[in-house]
Amino acid sequence: MDEIGMNNFKATIFKALGDPSRLRILEYLRLGEKCVCSIVPTVGSTQPTVSRHLKVLTDCGILKRRRVGNRILYSVTSTKIYDVIDSLDSRLIESFSRHIITSIQSGRR
Repeated sequence: MDEIGMNNFKATIFKALGDPSRLRILEYLRLGEKCVCSIVPTVGSTQPTVSRHLKVLTDCGILKRRRVGNRILYSVTSTKIYDVIDSLDSRLIESFSRHIITSIQSGRR
């Protein structure tokens, strides 16, 4: 994959991770493979909304799905995705927050 292709791939992954509901889904899936019926209450959205989020995460390769009878179970394709999520630790978030607040206060945003 060339540099442009790699940047497009990264952008797709970060876009998929850029929704709080999708992050809640991924956090819940740390516990292992789950069906939509158990993900819905955790996310606090309707089943169709959760299904759309699962489709986004599956389409970009973050999740995989497996049919068992009439249920579809979802799990992460690779636990390395949690390294990406966990890299946004509290110090980095605090640093970003300070930068955003400073930008807003100085009128640069």
